[in-house]
Amino acid sequence: MKERLFANLYIAIDAVIANKLRSLLTALGIIFGVAAVIAMLAIGNGAQQEILEQIKLVGVNNIVIKPIVEQEEQKIEEASAEKEKKKFSPGLTVRDVHSIMETIPGISKMSPEIILESTIIKSGIRRSAKLVGVEPVYFDIYNFELSDGSMFTPEHLKIGAPVCIIGNSIKTKFFPTENPVGKSIKVGPNWLTIIGVMKERYVSESSIAKLGIRDFNMDVYAPLQTVLIRYKNRDLVTQNSISPTPNFSRGRIIIIGGDDSQNDSGPAVNYHQLDRLVIQVDKTTMLTPTAEILSRLLQRRHYGVVDYEIEIPELLLKQQQRTNDIFNYVLGAIAGISLLVGGIGIMNIMLASVLERIKEIGLRLAIGAQKNDIVQQFLFEAVMISVSGGIIGVILGVTLAMLVSSFANIPTVISFTSIILSFGVAATVGLIFGIAPARKAAMQDPITSLRYE
Repeated sequence: MKERLFANLYIAIDAVIANKLRSLLTALGIIFGVAAVIAMLAIGNGAQQEILEQIKLVGVNNIVIKPIVEQEEQKIEEASAEKEKKKFSPGLTVRDVHSIMETIPGISKMSPEIILESTIIKSGIRRSAKLVGVEPVYFDIYNFELSDGSMFTPEHLKIGAPVCIIGNSIKTKFFPTENPVGKSIKVGPNWLTIIGVMKERYVSESSIAKLGIRDFNMDVYAPLQTVLIRYKNRDLVTQNSISPTPNFSRGRIIIIGGDDSQNDSGPAVNYHQLDRLVIQVDKTTMLTPTAEILSRLLQRRHYGVVDYEIEIPELLLKQQQRTNDIFNYVLGAIAGISLLVGGIGIMNIMLASVLERIKEIGLRLAIGAQKNDIVQQFLFEAVMISVSGGIIGVILGVTLAMLVSSFANIPTVISFTSIILSFGVAATVGLIFGIAPARKAAMQDPITSLRYE
């Protein structure tokens, strides 16, 4: 049995070598099919990764923690009894930032922020603006870039140096004809030295007015420690800040884009050291679990007073998942169509090959070959052509993906899975589409075949 199998394999190899042009034409469908699959999947995966990274820049992986004061509704007789039960909370502080970073894994970046309403004075011009105390990671999270100057240094952060980075609109308004880097500007009661200027972030006036979007171009950014030392540190207890602490019964995790009917909060004195804390997680799938752990950790640190809200960008998460699904469908369709075309090409040429070799088939049957021998021979030829075409197609596809990445400046991601998938499908397609020609060849009548011209 084995000898017969090897004999049929030898005959198939000899037939493929003897008919190089026909074998090459048969393999072209698989070669270009596999090459197209690998190249298109590499380009598609690169585009998918690029788009998902752009979505991440919008904040899909960000968890935002904000201090809140909840409105309360209760009966008057309950209010007097409730006064005795009020608990103390230190609020959202820098200590929370350190605790989160040390305790919770999977966090790539954290950006604490302090936002103060202030005024800018320069050359007799006065304008209201926001002073934002941040750390350098803030600019990475929001993809802010500098058009001039430099970023805060570790020394600036450590000592709370009187330096700042200004928005592009502030440069246009206060320094229209000169480079502001190295100059000083009065922000609130203090003079700050400008060390950098942000690139302009385009936000239309209608968006600012209707949607309440902040104009980042009119903000002044100073090191977090500078704002705490030279402006306002709500974590310090002073005579003016001594007042009864409001009571909080519960906290919320807010889903951005979801039902925000429970998101209203009443006005109260802000005793939180930080006005905002942005946490960027490594994986989108860990966003909700991380938010839940954050809620429990902060509730413990705030002595059971949940005076914060946690925002999760649900709409962005859904959009990211939909984008991912669309790419998977498109790439799968490309792969399937390419390999199907290659398989049909193999079947057609193998059928044509049967017609060309009817006399050869009849001769083999006449000298004692069985129908199974003919089937095995044609299947071996189909598989050999498919496998060799698959190997050449893999090399060609990887080369094409690299050339596209180099010359077109398009990111490509060549995955090992796409190579194995395309090569495996190529061999399988050769086997499946070789069965019909093999069976047709085996059913030939020896006498009729020998008379065939």
